[in-house]
Amino acid sequence: MVPEERLEQIIQRFQYLEALMSDGSSAGDIAKLAKEYSDLRPVVEQIESYRRLLSDLDEAQEMLSDPDMKDLAEEEIPALKAAIPDAETALQVALLPKDAADTKPAMLEIRPGTGGDEAALFAGDLLRMYQRYAETNGWKFDILEEQLTELGGIKEVVAHIKGENVFARMKFESGVHRVQRVPTTESGGRIHTSAATVAVLPEAEDVDIEINANDLRIDTMRSSGAGGQHVNTTDSAVRITHLPSGVVVTSSEKSQHRNREIAMQVLKTRLYDMERQRVDSERSADRAAQVGSGDRSERIRTYNFPQGRMTDHRINLTLYKLDQVMAGDLDEVIDALSADNQARLLAEMGQ
Repeated sequence: MVPEERLEQIIQRFQYLEALMSDGSSAGDIAKLAKEYSDLRPVVEQIESYRRLLSDLDEAQEMLSDPDMKDLAEEEIPALKAAIPDAETALQVALLPKDAADTKPAMLEIRPGTGGDEAALFAGDLLRMYQRYAETNGWKFDILEEQLTELGGIKEVVAHIKGENVFARMKFESGVHRVQRVPTTESGGRIHTSAATVAVLPEAEDVDIEINANDLRIDTMRSSGAGGQHVNTTDSAVRITHLPSGVVVTSSEKSQHRNREIAMQVLKTRLYDMERQRVDSERSADRAAQVGSGDRSERIRTYNFPQGRMTDHRINLTLYKLDQVMAGDLDEVIDALSADNQARLLAEMGQ
């Protein structure tokens, strides 16, 4: 049961924000007020729906004493009583603490793990899977840095994804993705196991992380990589080292100015992610056991091509629709992961 005092505080805050925005007296903070107002609206709607059910139940129970209304009341009461637990659960979900990064764009990083050329080819498959998922959602998907192998696999790729609730949907993808299949390079038809690592980081804004210029070492160098796209053309590649943390980022597009922008954005995002994980670790001792922990070393999913199945090990979900998954049909697994994470948060709130 949600305390009535807390619900009333939320209603009063919502009404206060509504009044401030309508009289225009806080023009300087209008964007901030609008964001809070927008975030509170669905919560208030759930509170009103929940209260309406309770009120309807009280009225129906009062009607039992009226001979003319008794039959109608006896018909309505069971339905109202059945609806109230669902409404209370929906309200508890609406009251769960929001991840401030959920609405942010994301940086996607994919690197091959064990498995040599096959791991690099699988990393490329994962990249295409996420590109198709982004396209399905109407998100903008830009590759910032891409290093290819001679066989067309990926040594490393960094992409920027922008759209509605990108990080909220993509954050559960961080971890080790394992593939079991017969590689195209295998003549004997044997099934190999390879892996690739995926990291999804919320994009940092200037207000999220501040970097002291004195903490940076910036080097320029010749671009290099497979495929000849930018090989040995100009000294345009940029490498930035954040001295306090040891984080190193590089960008090797043709424009040195653009490379500096990309590298700085990736650096801010990685430092912001490090700070988020530090705070999360302090907040919850069992953070590593949670679905959204973002532990890069955790094996989270297996793609078994001979059996046409995908298994997410965190929630023991197996789908026999691997072709659709690799084509970017990820909603079913992401919805399941989101629901599991939500259930964990509800359990914590009830403790």
